[in-house]
Amino acid sequence: MSRDGQAIVFHDNTIDRLTDGRGNILDQDFAYLRSLNAAAHFPGGWFQPERIPTLREVLDLAKGRVNVHIEIKYSQRERIYGRYPNIAETVVAEVQAANMRDQALIISFDWHALSVIKSLAPSLETGVIVSKKWWSEQSEDPLDMLCDQAAVLGCSRIDLNALLFSPNMPDILHQRGFQLGLWTVNKLDELRHFAIAGTGSLTTDRPDFFAQLG
Repeated sequence: MSRDGQAIVFHDNTIDRLTDGRGNILDQDFAYLRSLNAAAHFPGGWFQPERIPTLREVLDLAKGRVNVHIEIKYSQRERIYGRYPNIAETVVAEVQAANMRDQALIISFDWHALSVIKSLAPSLETGVIVSKKWWSEQSEDPLDMLCDQAAVLGCSRIDLNALLFSPNMPDILHQRGFQLGLWTVNKLDELRHFAIAGTGSLTTDRPDFFAQLG
């Protein structure tokens, strides 16, 4: 979210790594963000400047073509995590305005944001993202606890760090009514392995590999 409340599609909490600008997104107005070249540091170069897209622009592009997974990110300043003001409300409004309630999945490490999403739009599909840190901090069976918490949140999907995967997970989660997603898988043999194992979605930096899965 820009400082003036525009929902954008961008990975980092700062603009330094990916654009020709500098600073924290929390401090930038949309007009400035829009002026930047989002392809400035593309590996090997890019043939033309690219603007940071708004969420609405991405939804308009995807509508009727593909489903979208929208991750609500934490804000971050000096290693302290927070929330962009009204981000959950804004995402719901944008999805509803685009009439894409049946084409959107909202995921997040911020489980509170997912509860807000469900309170505003109970029919929207949501999913928890789970880190290795959360997993390691559980005193009881992490998968069982995760299923319980995801159910309370009304989520239908669980997205795990791929390093946490075990062969019995897809069956266990399907029996509990959840779909399994894994991130981030950047090797073709691993993508093929997880797809065969029954994983519902795979996050990768190499989407070209999917054409080779057959």
